[in-house]
Amino acid sequence: MIYLLKFGASFILPPGIFFLSFIILAIFLWRRNEHAIASAFIGLTFVFYLLSTNLVADSLLGNLESIYDPPSDPKGDVIIMLGGGATKDTPDLDGAGGLSGSPANRLLTVVRLYNRLHVPILVSGGQVYADSGREAVIAKRMLLSLGVKESDVLVEDQSLNTRQNAKFSHEILKKNMLVEPILVTSAFHMERAVLDFQKENVVVKPFPTDYMVNREHAFHYNKLSPSAGALQANAMVLQEKLRTLVTKYLEN
Repeated sequence: MIYLLKFGASFILPPGIFFLSFIILAIFLWRRNEHAIASAFIGLTFVFYLLSTNLVADSLLGNLESIYDPPSDPKGDVIIMLGGGATKDTPDLDGAGGLSGSPANRLLTVVRLYNRLHVPILVSGGQVYADSGREAVIAKRMLLSLGVKESDVLVEDQSLNTRQNAKFSHEILKKNMLVEPILVTSAFHMERAVLDFQKENVVVKPFPTDYMVNREHAFHYNKLSPSAGALQANAMVLQEKLRTLVTKYLEN
């Protein structure tokens, strides 16, 4: 009964309420003999609905996240952590500013790798917007508070996108004579990140983390409930695929 109530509630809250509204509008148009417009409304609503379900999100996101697997025995001489969003002035234990969910998960993996490998960490990410945080600087503060030696943290805080992550990180790698980087970023982001580093002639060892979906999927009718989270996940997948195509075929 609980699951059934959740399923019903999803259609009276956004985005579900919009689908019901579009269907009512399509029925109204059909009765007005506007069959072509009504059919278009139904088709677009159905596509929009599918992209708002976890059933589709689990499949698309799962395929993207499974492109690379983390190595069971990672080896390298430096760990590169890519940024992915930060707040500028939110309160924290030892300062202001914090990492968003995905980069925070990446940071946890980086610390665990550091404790195993005892190699330097290169944090990469600048201040993308005027009201966002300088990601690498915030990440360094957190790494130090978690026990990482300051001498083991390299900072690249000028990049504004993944390609610049790769370009500016490459310069730091060359300066410090580091040649076997382990790249840590979210699993959904790894395909494009590896490609961007390849474009900069940097061979990285991918270590994906921050997984969002299970490898094995079990069907439940609530996965057909429309949700803003599923819509956001599907939009993220489409965005990653589009950016990967641009990087592969349009960027030098």
